[in-house]
Amino acid sequence: MSEQEQDGQEREFDLRWADDAEHKEPSARARMLAARWKHNPPGPVPFRPDPDHRSSGRRSRSSWISTAVVFGCVAAVIVLLGYINFRAP
Repeated sequence: MSEQEQDGQEREFDLRWADDAEHKEPSARARMLAARWKHNPPGPVPFRPDPDHRSSGRRSRSSWISTAVVFGCVAAVIVLLGYINFRAP
């Protein structure tokens, strides 16, 4: 058996051995959060905020206005490019 095959088999064994381990050490971030939350646990956070509480404070545009703005910008770019090509010698 060549050295490459032997190295590959040893590495595969090491990965299987690591995956089958009963206890896995937590990451540094998990350890840091566990230490922080031990003294100051986080409060409950809803998955989605209530619709009444918007972070921006202004009314959101309806979807048709946003669509009209996008199509208007695309049309303006097309007209501008056509004008540039029309004036080019």
